[in-house]
Amino acid sequence: MRYDENDQESRNVEDRRGQGGGGFGGPGGIQIPIGGRGGMSLTSLLIIGAIMLLFGINPLEVLNGGGGGQFPQIEMPRQQTTERQSGPNIPGLPGEGGKTSASSDEMKVFISRVLADTETVWNRVFKSFGEDYQEPQLVIFQGGTRTACGLGQSQMGPFYCPLDKKIYIDLAFYDELKRRFNAPGDFAQAYVIAHEVGHHVQTLLGIAGKVQAMKQRTDEKSANQLQVRMELQADCLAGVWANLNHQLNNRLEPGDIEEGLRAANAIGDDMIQKKTQGYVVPDAFTHGSAEQRMRWFTTGYQSGKMQTCDTFNTDNL
Repeated sequence: MRYDENDQESRNVEDRRGQGGGGFGGPGGIQIPIGGRGGMSLTSLLIIGAIMLLFGINPLEVLNGGGGGQFPQIEMPRQQTTERQSGPNIPGLPGEGGKTSASSDEMKVFISRVLADTETVWNRVFKSFGEDYQEPQLVIFQGGTRTACGLGQSQMGPFYCPLDKKIYIDLAFYDELKRRFNAPGDFAQAYVIAHEVGHHVQTLLGIAGKVQAMKQRTDEKSANQLQVRMELQADCLAGVWANLNHQLNNRLEPGDIEEGLRAANAIGDDMIQKKTQGYVVPDAFTHGSAEQRMRWFTTGYQSGKMQTCDTFNTDNL
């Protein structure tokens, strides 16, 4: 990705490294969906930890039992259309300048710049349909940290907490993504942030709340299916961001999209299950297969429009 010392860094980054974590905040602490098992042995916990490390599971999104239900009828907001000779299909874009804050932490600087780019794009997108975008905070931590959704731990991977509207990440995740899952590259790292920001967009649009309510009224299998649709939509929104961000800021370099697709492939449910347990259980998917994750990211990237990300009203996931 093309960044230099003149590129803007987000002011919404909080560095908690070195502070330590512990204790459970929020309602009931963290609950981990087990995918059909009634309890957790030490072996199960280790497997779940490996899976969550890659998924970036939101601790709030617990799959509860209950009655039946239908997929919610959720529509992406329509953007106002204007005739433009070039640039994204959003009114009032060009880019913004900014100042670089001094830092010796290159990774922190990088993700601060990525977050700033998400703010620029989503502020413009929300403005195009008459809404204000509330920028999320991104918290860098090490080991564990308190969140409004409970105790955030490194083993969970990057995640978004809708109760405090913050994204949490231990930067050690990127080393794991590169070494263990062969998904290196700066755009692979940016894709992870863009996916979590996608969950923030879903929260602001009311989609996350509707899905959570539906999950609480349905059985585990149906709840898993709803969660898959949520995650694939976040992948699609990450693709929309990549498209518009490049049009605004000329960020992409040859090979960047391939890096993102490699990461999406590596964290597909089927790939994780094969690696951790040696076989695939589709009914236990919560994020989508490798093929689905790559395809929905590509859908968003090729269109650059939120309307193409309606994963809830399609039979072709």
